[in-house]
Amino acid sequence: MTAFAITGRGFEPEARIRFMGGRHGRRHPRPFGPGGHAFGRRAGRGDIRAAILALLVEAPMHGYQIIQELAERTGGVWRPSPGSVYPTLQQLEDEELVRETASESGKRVYELTDTGREQAASAPAPWTTVAGENESELVALRDLAHQVLAATRQVAHAGTAAQIEAAQGVLRDARRALYRLLAEESE
Repeated sequence: MTAFAITGRGFEPEARIRFMGGRHGRRHPRPFGPGGHAFGRRAGRGDIRAAILALLVEAPMHGYQIIQELAERTGGVWRPSPGSVYPTLQQLEDEELVRETASESGKRVYELTDTGREQAASAPAPWTTVAGENESELVALRDLAHQVLAATRQVAHAGTAAQIEAAQGVLRDARRALYRLLAEESE
């Protein structure tokens, strides 16, 4: 089997597969797909709204602080994208539940209005359901996936053509086994 690598001259056959790590050879900041969701449950559509309101009860924050705080409180399981946080903040501002305040850093900091406080008080913090009770198991699974990825990169970098082909078989079998687990659970 011939492998191809993207070079400055287009696709070129190689004996080894080079892991480019993202566009133009840079490491991709979100290794598990759009939104950076690793393992565990994704937050529902309404959860980002409830999470923002719950966080702003504690203190005024800007969007990046909200993203960091949610990632920290869920052990990295839920890290919403700026594309979901900032439009939600704008919507909450349009509904007069939050307002923009001045900050020393020049960033747009949001705080709750009185109406926003009333609405936030009635909802539980959504990050508790996202993080779940098995947080340490999810972290261990994520760490193991990173270790497998690192080993795969080593084989791709230093392995012979036969070793690379064998590694592809191992990874195909692992993928099938993981999907089989999910299929058994749903039966």
